Amino acid sequence: MNNDPELSGRYLGTISRDFVLVADTIKEASYQVRVRNISKYPIFPISKTDIAIGKLLIGRKELALEWNYYISFLDEFVQRSLVSEDMVPEFEAAYKNPDEYCCLFVVDEEFTNFVFIPYPED
Repeated sequence: MNNDPELSGRYLGTISRDFVLVADTIKEASYQVRVRNISKYPIFPISKTDIAIGKLLIGRKELALEWNYYISFLDEFVQRSLVSEDMVPEFEAAYKNPDEYCCLFVVDEEFTNFVFIPYPED
């Protein structure tokens, strides 16, 4: 549940470049999911191709990004068996403060994992 040590500079660089451009939108979406009591655990799947997890929030072509940004939450991950029910307490314990960190679910050919990335400071 921690940031994967295999998250190479290749991923970190492209994710960080994109994230700076979308962070405000994602932070607001995370806030809305939580304040509307949809979920305490918003998750933002990202992928360079179309995926069937969550709902598309920001398409990569919209802002000339490398990644598509989707919005989802823990319940969908449990329903899709991406997080097993017996691992929910561990996920919740590892989930970082959503006001400070974004929970990304990176989906790529060689890497699929949760990554917590801090929101840029104002």
